[in-house]
Amino acid sequence: MTTAESASESSQAGEFDLGKLLAERGAERYELHTRYLNHQLPRMLHTIGFDKVYERAEGAYFWDADGNDYLDMLAGFGVMGLGRHHPVVRKALHDVVDAGLADLTRFDCQPLPGLLAEKLLAHSPHLDRVFFGNSGTEAVESALKFARFVTGRPRILYCAHAFHGLTTGSLSVNGESGFRDGFAPLLPDTAVPLGDLDVLERELRKGDVAALIVEPIQGKGVLEGPPGWLRAAQELLHRRGALLIADEVQTGLGRTGDFYAYQHEDGVEPDLVCVAKALSGGYVPVGATIGKDWIFKKVYSSMDRVLVHSASFGSNAQAMAAGLAVLSVMENEQIVANVRATGERLRSRLAALTDQYEMLAEVRGRGLMIGIEFGRPRSLKLRSRWAMLQAARKGLFAQMVVVPLLQRHRILTQVSGDHMEVIKLIPPLIIGEREVDRFVDAFTAVMDDAHNGGLVWDFGKTLVKQAVANR
Repeated sequence: MTTAESASESSQAGEFDLGKLLAERGAERYELHTRYLNHQLPRMLHTIGFDKVYERAEGAYFWDADGNDYLDMLAGFGVMGLGRHHPVVRKALHDVVDAGLADLTRFDCQPLPGLLAEKLLAHSPHLDRVFFGNSGTEAVESALKFARFVTGRPRILYCAHAFHGLTTGSLSVNGESGFRDGFAPLLPDTAVPLGDLDVLERELRKGDVAALIVEPIQGKGVLEGPPGWLRAAQELLHRRGALLIADEVQTGLGRTGDFYAYQHEDGVEPDLVCVAKALSGGYVPVGATIGKDWIFKKVYSSMDRVLVHSASFGSNAQAMAAGLAVLSVMENEQIVANVRATGERLRSRLAALTDQYEMLAEVRGRGLMIGIEFGRPRSLKLRSRWAMLQAARKGLFAQMVVVPLLQRHRILTQVSGDHMEVIKLIPPLIIGEREVDRFVDAFTAVMDDAHNGGLVWDFGKTLVKQAVANR
């Protein structure tokens, strides 16, 4: 045996075996998180009965060790736009790894970033250039930096209840105090009410506003401004020399029934657009800041400024391949058309239930981004139970619905935001009539139980005790 053969055999004997590691240590998942990661996550999951052990996933479903299937109406907070393990995306990633590309040399120009930028810009006809980073919050950070630099102004406006990320810059434009508390001082940014043009104009008159950043449909609560507001806001901003930034991290790539959510309103052409989440195919984190030519040329104004804004892993081959595969699937499988049809079917069937259930206040949203809001019932018996929950903590009724959807019907959903009586549905964009039927049937059963004083209220008492204990 040669020295090389001996070394090769030795290397193979001691090589990393992922399957073996998971087989040996996978059962420790909750203990490992408690010991080494965010210790409150396992505690929360145990409390509400979400401490499941999922063994595998495909499309819009998970399976546990007993072979039970679970319908995913959360899509990893929107990351899994094409569902889990789409074969086209998987193949693209195998192909790019097997290609052995000279990736991230830093001193060349690989083809994949240019090809993905070209594809994205084909869906963004008024925009010209792309910066690739690694996440939604990084896409927002890039947009904030670009807007401040090109306008020479320090202040960014954002909307109440907005969510744009959790790094320091994006946290400065986060409209939820629960995320901001304890992390001050942040950047000098100002919240304005969603849809309020008067307050927007008042802030713009101060002359120090670089941009307004807005989710065309807010993820927290699934809220949007009144018709025409976004276009009017854009006109006010441009009149005062400020920019419009559209945060499409969750709403983009077909989620709302158009490629971007801002496209639902004629004449809206943001100066900068942020995308991420679904562009990854659920595999490799990627974020993109898409903007107008003059903005990029002002930021990168000379060779001395060639690296003035960059990302170590930005434009890596795996992320670019995943993005290209995602956009190819969206075109070839007519994903946006499916979102429109399936979203309308789901929303209309849920909206029809508002006359049937006192505590079902409103169903709203676009495409496959749907908010189900609960409200104070009319009947005395239900009002007393509702008041008990509200006194303990606003948002507990929505949680009371989410938990039996998982525990009894094996459907994963989420409460839309802290202290909100809203459930948000953001399923994979590939779902169809079968998934709509399953969700509506399960939701109807849970609402029947809630209005008849069934087992849902037993869990409600547990939530009340937990809420009081945490005060």
